Amino acid sequence: MNTDQFLVKSALKYIDKISFTWQTPSNIALVKYWGKSNPQIPKNASISFTLNNCHTVTTVDFEKKEKSKVIDFDLFFEGKQKEDFKPKIAEFFKRIQEYCPYIFDYKMTINSENSFPHSSGIASSASGLSAIAMCLMSLEKEINPDLSEEFMNKKASFLARLGSGSASRSIEGPLVVWGNHPAIEGSSDLFGVKFPYKVHDVFQNYQDAILLVDKGEKQVSSTVGHNLMHNHPYAKNRFLQANENLATISKILQEGNVKEFVSLVESEALTLHAMMLTSNPYFILMKPNTLEIINKIWEYRQEKNSNICFTLDAGANVHVLYPENEKETVNEFINSELAKYCQKYQYICDSVGFGAKKF
Repeated sequence: MNTDQFLVKSALKYIDKISFTWQTPSNIALVKYWGKSNPQIPKNASISFTLNNCHTVTTVDFEKKEKSKVIDFDLFFEGKQKEDFKPKIAEFFKRIQEYCPYIFDYKMTINSENSFPHSSGIASSASGLSAIAMCLMSLEKEINPDLSEEFMNKKASFLARLGSGSASRSIEGPLVVWGNHPAIEGSSDLFGVKFPYKVHDVFQNYQDAILLVDKGEKQVSSTVGHNLMHNHPYAKNRFLQANENLATISKILQEGNVKEFVSLVESEALTLHAMMLTSNPYFILMKPNTLEIINKIWEYRQEKNSNICFTLDAGANVHVLYPENEKETVNEFINSELAKYCQKYQYICDSVGFGAKKF
């Protein structure tokens, strides 16, 4: 794997003080990645919808300082200093220092806020770390103006991946593949790539309503969850299945077979949870209301001949996916039948988006 392409090879023109602000989205995987090897290399390829409304806005202020061996930064989340978030960001900076040596030359002040509840089962690490990566690449572009936008996005995805695997899929949109796969031209374990083929009209502006069944801290961190795959009795077959599913969904997205999309996406969600149910130690990540919602979705789909479906991350919340032409009827269904299973009737209406935006 050629990581040398991301090393800084030219002389840098340093700036005394500068600030950048980026908004980067979360994403929801359709084919899941669960299991990785170091350094943040996926055991199977994955594909996700980039979200639009669920995002992180991050400002990084860079101020030149004396070069040292210490990476100096302060972190504020929604206006408050967050010492408990710092170790994860410090580890991220440690992993990327070889590719961003200029971080030793600046004091960084990071201010972030989410458009969604933190630790709600929406991938806040994906949006948060991708936003920091885009700010770093803006600085790198400023001190090395020859960088192209294409390279900036590729390196930002590469850097974000070293903090959170799914963050590699939050730089661009509406569909991003991460992980080397023979059916996806240009795909790589090192960074996410936009789905390179023409997508059928039915999957344009796809809708995602996120039902907040449980807004508390995740029962199992993603890192712990991925590590459970190392000695999992079904891991090898799971990785094969995921890669087969990615080849299948690539055809589905191009041909517009929504019924097959529904079947594959729901199977992927339940398989992810099955891997946690059968790990050692084992975990049940769903809540009773998660199952209530799933059953209601199945009933509605059959009664209305709808193309509504669900997917899940590694938690209790439910992502309800549906084509734009069903938006009005499905939203009525969510409001009248599903919202009561959410904490305080809370859910987020979202749709696919197009990636990072600079402010």
